[in-house]
Amino acid sequence: MAFRHRRPCSLLLVLVPLLALAVGSVADGLGDVTVFWGRNKDEGTLREACDTGAYTTVLISFLRTFGHGRYSLDLSGHPLAGVGDDIKHCQSKGILVLLSIGGPGYGGGSYSLPSAQSAADVAAYLWDAYLGGNSNTGVRRPFGDAALDGVDFYIDQGGAAHYDELAKLLYAYNKNYRGRLGVTLTATVRCAYRDPRMAAALATGLFSRVHVRLYGGDARCTDSGRYAMEKWAAEYPGSRVFVGVSAEDKHGDTSTGDLKDLYYGILQFVEKLPNYGGLMIWNRYYDKMNHFISQS
Repeated sequence: MAFRHRRPCSLLLVLVPLLALAVGSVADGLGDVTVFWGRNKDEGTLREACDTGAYTTVLISFLRTFGHGRYSLDLSGHPLAGVGDDIKHCQSKGILVLLSIGGPGYGGGSYSLPSAQSAADVAAYLWDAYLGGNSNTGVRRPFGDAALDGVDFYIDQGGAAHYDELAKLLYAYNKNYRGRLGVTLTATVRCAYRDPRMAAALATGLFSRVHVRLYGGDARCTDSGRYAMEKWAAEYPGSRVFVGVSAEDKHGDTSTGDLKDLYYGILQFVEKLPNYGGLMIWNRYYDKMNHFISQS
């Protein structure tokens, strides 16, 4: 779903209070605000993103290669040095920090789970490299002793097989987790219900959040954003559903018109759903440039 139309300047009178609400991130019905970080080296550090006060969850993106015995973390040129300390800083402020695995199909990654064994291998790798696992296994921990709060499934290429098994294996680590809240599982899905790559995984009931991407040109998404969100919310009442929007400036002007359209077209309706969670913002770089949510 794209918001492309230029809005008259007079609408800024309406948008100012909306922006103030958004910066608070949990105030007055907008819910929590999740943002993807790691998509552009000019977006600033993870610590800077957390210090804006705009976000309640940050998704470090992406672990782009997995499933065939190879693993590759792509942070778009961000140096790894300091990210571990930034993770702990964000967590000290009450902000959840998760690792997003997969990523957009056009991003050049290579991931799939060709077998049940590959799901087990990936689960063990994520546990030892990013979550609460033991560094004595010999698996390198890119962020040092920082333990992430969970894993986001952004599965946009390949088949659907074995992601349900991966979810179950990751969730099972909760009984031994040394992190703050256990292994939180979230899913970032395409707009159209249902997302065939994530259907079996979501059916496990183990995902606390579902981020629905109302952007990106999903040809199967024939519903309006409002009705797409209502459909996802109804199908997964045990998960909090998030309205996923892009903060990219699509028309050469500020993005404030997008926020106004978002509120009157979608948010004023879906925020009343019992399992409405908040907003998912793609991504920190666009938000920093266009001040869609964050003011810095």
